[in-house]
Amino acid sequence: MSNLKIRIAERAADIPHEAWSAFAEPGHPFLNGDFLRIVEEQGVAVPEAGWQPLHLVASEDDAIVGLLPLYLKSHSHGDFIYDWSWKAVWERFGRRYYPRLISGLPYTPVAGARLLVARGAADATAVCNALIGVAKGIVEENGFSTWHVALASPADIEELHAAGLLVSHDVQYHWSDAGFGDFAGYLQSFSAEKRRKVRAERRRAAESGLRIAVRHGGEIGAHEWPALHALYKSTFDRFGNHAAFSIECFAALAATLGDRMMVFTASDGNVPVAVSLCFRSDDTLYGRYWGASRHIDSLHFELCFYQGIDYCLRHGLTRFEPGAGGEHKISRGFTPQVVCSAHWIPDPDMRRLIAPHLERQKAGVAAWQDDARSHLPFRKPETGLA
Repeated sequence: MSNLKIRIAERAADIPHEAWSAFAEPGHPFLNGDFLRIVEEQGVAVPEAGWQPLHLVASEDDAIVGLLPLYLKSHSHGDFIYDWSWKAVWERFGRRYYPRLISGLPYTPVAGARLLVARGAADATAVCNALIGVAKGIVEENGFSTWHVALASPADIEELHAAGLLVSHDVQYHWSDAGFGDFAGYLQSFSAEKRRKVRAERRRAAESGLRIAVRHGGEIGAHEWPALHALYKSTFDRFGNHAAFSIECFAALAATLGDRMMVFTASDGNVPVAVSLCFRSDDTLYGRYWGASRHIDSLHFELCFYQGIDYCLRHGLTRFEPGAGGEHKISRGFTPQVVCSAHWIPDPDMRRLIAPHLERQKAGVAAWQDDARSHLPFRKPETGLA
């Protein structure tokens, strides 16, 4: 592809909307030409917040053939690389860790394609290699410490590893529809003890007297977002963290994404007291944010897990990814899945330090996955007994 050229777009909005739509998974709520544009325009992913957009655009004969979301980051918040300890390692050897490059979705721990190539491209590998080569070159030419590709797809991980990037491993908990039919059918796959526990949790939530509603983003009025945002923000305030999304950002996402944004609420009369904010693609529900004004027994499980599973079963979605972390998801039927990220470390000394750590991490994650699977609530298939 001798005519292949790569440029830097300093805003997602500078890349034609149809390019995002053509290259990303159909119906995806995040890589769609809207999500990145909105979080940048609303001040979530901007240089002042530690996210400087440097998206790579590959073109051949003036036609866009590839994209790579890319940010220059001055911190590690909201990218789910979990590399806070790396900074100390770099500083111990007299090196600077920040800023570093990241390819990923701001404040969104959703795995998927990062090397976006036109479907049917004559030489997709050449486009990927060119994007990877330019990203590596930006790191080396500017003396940056690293380039991270967060939560990449298995195909991307294969390409990145072949290009010399190290691979890290983590665990998320995902739900999959195994032909359950409805929520009652789902519970029939549980052991009797675990089934009783879920029914008790759902009963306590139902007996709270709160009204539970499930709506899409386009059904939420602009006047409702201040109260919903206050609930979202309360979770971050409780743990002393920063709530990155503003009222205006949520309102813009809801108005633009419409059915691709989901809002599960519990209200006392007309006053919302808890919210679970989710997004959806054509086949997957993505849980993102939870907040409540007071503790209500089992309400978190109802809004964040059970309502989502019920929605998937009623609307034909086959997967539910409720976010990062949370071992309590296992007993409710979310299966541990390994997700991977890739890391370019040009400094050979630092690379030699980090590589063994990532190999140990890989073994630890595999062991953790095996152990976690033994705690799933499902009936044992070899006996069929409850």
